[in-house]
Amino acid sequence: MKHLRKLLPLLLAMCMLLTLAACGQKAPESAAPPADTGADAVPAAAPAAAEPKFLKMAVNFAYPSLDAHKDYYGWYTQIYGVTETLFRIDSEMSVQPLLAKDSSVSEDGKTWTIELADAVFSNGNPVTADMVARNFRRLVEVNERYDDWAAFTFEAKDEKTLVITTPDVFPTMLVALTDPEFAVMDLDATTDFDNAPVATGPFVIKSFKPEGDVEVVRNENYWNGDVRLSGATLFYLPDADSKLMAMQSGEIDCYTSVDAAAKEIYEADPSSYVLTVIPGTRMQFYVLNQTRLSDNVCAAINRTVDCEAIAAYLKGTTSAAVGPFIASAPYGQVTKPAPDPAAAKALLEADGYTLNADGYYEKDGKVLELSIAHYMSRQLPDLAVLMQEQLKNVGVKATPVVEEDPDATYIATGDYDIALYCMIADTGGDPYYCVDALYRQSGKWAKAGFPTDETETLINKLQFETDIDQRAALANEIVQKSIDDNAFGYVGLFNKVSVARPGVTGFSEDIPFDFYGLTADTDIA
Repeated sequence: MKHLRKLLPLLLAMCMLLTLAACGQKAPESAAPPADTGADAVPAAAPAAAEPKFLKMAVNFAYPSLDAHKDYYGWYTQIYGVTETLFRIDSEMSVQPLLAKDSSVSEDGKTWTIELADAVFSNGNPVTADMVARNFRRLVEVNERYDDWAAFTFEAKDEKTLVITTPDVFPTMLVALTDPEFAVMDLDATTDFDNAPVATGPFVIKSFKPEGDVEVVRNENYWNGDVRLSGATLFYLPDADSKLMAMQSGEIDCYTSVDAAAKEIYEADPSSYVLTVIPGTRMQFYVLNQTRLSDNVCAAINRTVDCEAIAAYLKGTTSAAVGPFIASAPYGQVTKPAPDPAAAKALLEADGYTLNADGYYEKDGKVLELSIAHYMSRQLPDLAVLMQEQLKNVGVKATPVVEEDPDATYIATGDYDIALYCMIADTGGDPYYCVDALYRQSGKWAKAGFPTDETETLINKLQFETDIDQRAALANEIVQKSIDDNAFGYVGLFNKVSVARPGVTGFSEDIPFDFYGLTADTDIA
């Protein structure tokens, strides 16, 4: 398709020469008179300038900074089309070079050599290996999620050759370098990382409202082809109903993460809305706080939550999950018990709970009441209500509690009974990212009580294992332990559902990952 788009203007031009008719106009019925070349001839009018094209897109999150190296801010600078990484993942979930041109690894697996493409920043400065190395060192310094990379060395062999040396085998290097946090910025020219980073993407920041809307315009120095849009506005609309109303009123042109109710509305009007549905890698899950709940209560919750029923209610936006990965993946081979309300009740009664007159389980005169912490995105409000209803049906009272920033509130404090969350589980055909994020003793979910010395040992083995089959086997063992221990509940794997007006294309709607958005090919007819 990309080749076709590039050839199309040439083909149209040839057609115009052959037919003497401009595109979209009726050809003249008779030959045109000879051109007047006399002294009084009026010069032909210059061709009209191309109409500026601006896109309006909704996004689910808004952050206080555009510093791509900090926290998860790089996810959104990449969605905005402002920052780029050495490698990216394509629609087939394979790693492809972007700011890089080629890569190789030494026989011992500890030295990676990366050749850079001839890229430039938006100010025209070249991207050099030294600048890339300095970016990676800065990332390690400012983002605690990359503390492990402090033992790595990043050196420029020459202007276009970067060498990364690791103390141990690091088999997932290229996948890791697709993380949006590995964005490359001009550290010397950027004077305000929070509001105006100088980077390499097809767009540059025009205006930025912290935790609000963002405007971008075309990077006139973009190094990797023509940028089709003149610019875009990205509206922060976390609420599903707000996005639907904005789409219906014409205030926005496209967005991803369409919920079930909106999907039905869009499907009913195909002439006005174009839906794209592809298998995704974003997982909807919950964590059970084992420091506050007994083993039997945790088990009862997992025997109550019916993921198939939830997926049916969400009408094609998710598929029921068994574990964090798709079942067809070699590292997605895990099992979990089927929902069984009677078994759930038996577990609670074995724990000393009895049903009261209101139909809820209580013990020692105190009703068993659980909090379901969640945030207003990724259909988590719907999931919280559905789980509340399912738990009510077995006699457990549950109360949804909403927070705006889960990482800074209930996850950081551990103040929850059940914590709902969404994350991209598979970042590129390997399980380590998810396993490391969920089950580490040093991770953000450790406050819930699951990580053990045994799982930590298995994760360490997975980190350095180079055999693909062994990596899958280790991941399956770790995930199965999280299921058997009733520490996690894996609810659904999102289908990536995007909607656009007819003529809007190329906003990464065909890529399973949510951290891609605007590209040079994004267009609006």
